[in-house]
Amino acid sequence: MASAIIVFSHLRWDFVFQRPQHLLSRLAAHYPIVFVEEPVCHESKTFLTTYSPAPNVLVCQPHTPVNMPGFHDDQLPHLQKLLRQLVRDYHDHIAWFYTPMALPLLQEMQPRLVVYDCMDELASFKNAPKQLLQRESALLKVADIVFTGGQSLYRAKRDRHPNVHCFPSSVDATHFVQALDRSNSHPAHKDIPGPRLGYYGVIDERFDTELIARLADAHSSWQVVLVGPVVKIDPATLPQRTNIHYLGQQPYHALPNFLAGWDVCLLPFALNEATRFISPTKTLEYMAAELPIVSTPVTDVADAYSDIVAIAHDAPAFIAACEAALLASPEEQETKIAAMRRVLASTSWDSTVEKMRALLDSAPRRQPHALKVSTPDEPVVNINRLRQHEALKFARTAIIGAGPTGLSAAYHLGHEAVLLERNSMVGGWCRSIKDNGFTFDYAGHIMFSNDPYVLELYDLLLGSNVHWQDREAWVYSKNVYTRYPFQGALYGLPPDVIKECITGAIEARFGSLSKSGTGSGTAPSKARAQDCCADGGVALPDSKVAALERRNPANFEEFIYQVWGAGIAKHFAIPYNRKLWAVPLNEMETSWLGGRVPLPNLEEIIDGALQPVGKPMGPNARFGYPLRGGFQALMSGFVPHIKGTIELNAEVTHISPKQRIIALADGRRYQYDNLISTMPLPELVRMIGDEAPDEVRQAAEGLKHISVRCVNLGVARQNITDKHWIYYPEDTIFHRIFVQGNASPECNAPGGFGITCEITYSPTWKPLPASGKELIDRCIQDCIKVGMFRPDDKIIAANEIDMPYGYVVYDHARAKNVDTIKSWLAMHDIILAGRYSEWEYYNSDHAFIAGKKAAEAVKWVEPKKSALAAE
Repeated sequence: MASAIIVFSHLRWDFVFQRPQHLLSRLAAHYPIVFVEEPVCHESKTFLTTYSPAPNVLVCQPHTPVNMPGFHDDQLPHLQKLLRQLVRDYHDHIAWFYTPMALPLLQEMQPRLVVYDCMDELASFKNAPKQLLQRESALLKVADIVFTGGQSLYRAKRDRHPNVHCFPSSVDATHFVQALDRSNSHPAHKDIPGPRLGYYGVIDERFDTELIARLADAHSSWQVVLVGPVVKIDPATLPQRTNIHYLGQQPYHALPNFLAGWDVCLLPFALNEATRFISPTKTLEYMAAELPIVSTPVTDVADAYSDIVAIAHDAPAFIAACEAALLASPEEQETKIAAMRRVLASTSWDSTVEKMRALLDSAPRRQPHALKVSTPDEPVVNINRLRQHEALKFARTAIIGAGPTGLSAAYHLGHEAVLLERNSMVGGWCRSIKDNGFTFDYAGHIMFSNDPYVLELYDLLLGSNVHWQDREAWVYSKNVYTRYPFQGALYGLPPDVIKECITGAIEARFGSLSKSGTGSGTAPSKARAQDCCADGGVALPDSKVAALERRNPANFEEFIYQVWGAGIAKHFAIPYNRKLWAVPLNEMETSWLGGRVPLPNLEEIIDGALQPVGKPMGPNARFGYPLRGGFQALMSGFVPHIKGTIELNAEVTHISPKQRIIALADGRRYQYDNLISTMPLPELVRMIGDEAPDEVRQAAEGLKHISVRCVNLGVARQNITDKHWIYYPEDTIFHRIFVQGNASPECNAPGGFGITCEITYSPTWKPLPASGKELIDRCIQDCIKVGMFRPDDKIIAANEIDMPYGYVVYDHARAKNVDTIKSWLAMHDIILAGRYSEWEYYNSDHAFIAGKKAAEAVKWVEPKKSALAAE
């Protein structure tokens, strides 16, 4: 087993996310990390609290009755006792120091290696302990390896130790390139106009407050945005101006959103002993955002990046450099950006860690000695303390799944929510991917809603990154295109087809009424009128419903014949819905279509058969879509607004409602007070396992769904169609094509055009006929067959996406099965929210509201829990 790394740090893990967190969270893939912080004062007791902020990382917070800062000498007897207990679970370990002040604790250890990662010249900082220089000299004598955080520190230490290696601050470029989507600005900027000149980081004695004051005074229209905690200096000494905005410490995941809203990035460091050796991590992060940077002449910045960063030696020069940055021509900006990209291409935290790891693994190990860590009445026990304490992570409210429902729930809940997402990005089935310059969604998605609150959310999440357009939805059958919905736009079809459709619609209406013996007997519909695509996307404005005496259809197939008649059923509704649902239609019930049977508007059907239909019909006749970033942009728009914790790559493997514990695949465990699940209902029951009674597990096994496989294709030709999506009821492998390239032109690669072919399948009723290259080739051939592609089109992007849970099937057993499961889960305070957890037919706007309602349910039940606990 790999050696554990026991780290002693002067910085707390949950402080500003910087070098220690970057390095150690990556080293945790290879070594257990035990991160020991400076002690916290407690009235009378000495004890250790722990938590796990990342896989394989255990943060230890000593509590002692000594009211002295840091690793003070008076703290040592208490810390030695705690460390003695801790190291017995990590017999094979490496000692790693960020502060030399913890060196006396080394006597309680038998490390195989001693590492000193010198990230700052701490002796030069304000309020530095007097013993620090002496202890650093001692640490340099016993250390096996010394790392430095920049060239200045390397030059200062290289003659004091034989094994010093320079590893300057690096960058997680993947994280910070999110700032390139300038529309995804942090909501804190809402009331701060531009131009914005920004800085994030610690505001302490290294920060030039006078320079900031002069910068703000020079241009009252400039807005200076300062993000970060104020430490070691009196906040009252900070300059106060109407155009200086102190936004406090912000989470690491939100920093790209701040950068997205800035015009110039600042490095306004004072020139003093505390900044003599600094190598600011944020320099490369600013570069990843491709923004102009202005800095004071900090040595490591000036020496390495003076061709990219504007270096200003005094306040007038700093102000002038900011002016020049704001007025730079596109050519000047591109030159700087090209230089930034060259720098970023040669460095990353991942590569830094791999080089460090090679040095750690190749370094000669100290010979182990007998380690007596037990007292006579306290035997040594072989406990994996890391896993033990990971089980104690706590979430006031845990939310499973960061799709639109889970994101909405986390947004509406606030600080105490922990959002668990098994993928590496948020969005669920509303994610987007990139391939060779194209952006493709997980199936086609659009924005439309009649709910004013959802429309406000769209504006909040996307701002100006959205455009609205009139829908161009069509049906391709009989070798011709007709507008969607089929029954309202028959013009252009063969005359015999039109005749059958109109005759069938008339018979469906008046035949039913004559049987009822009630004359006209119709009343305005209160049901949710559906079109014959059964996708909830259109409602005819003057639909009628049958009188109550009329027999309700026994299944979905009968519904189609009753509502639209034999002609529309034959030529579109039956073949299309069989293709879409991949389920025998007579096995589907009709409650999801509305409580009573809607009848067609004959006037509109006849009118749409005699002449072309000019305007789209239905609630999504006009829809929105993000200009940049695909539908993912709408999902990612939630992130800066979420005040709780988002855990990515957090795959849930087990849930215990009795113990209120969630177990993750990486070994972490969360205890929760409240649980909101957005995962598919059968998966949730499977995760619960034997704790669920037999009837609940059987009900979950009885729930039916169909899956969707999407084939994304990009061709080297522009503007191949003016349509947004097309339904294909006849002989193609796909039932629908979503024209990704027309959702937004930004989804297309230069000179190209992208589409998504959607294919439903079910192992029981309609197995997927092919996969991989064979499936892609069949889609290409069918695109040629229906005229979407030309035979000579060059395919420059091709991939497939699988959605195991696509559509909920409303079979005749669904309602009973869902009710059985929901009733039992409600007894255990598990709140179900969203399409797959409620086992309902939801659009994304419904999902937003479902998340909001779930959050409100938690807020409603919390006071009642507190009241019961108090009784």
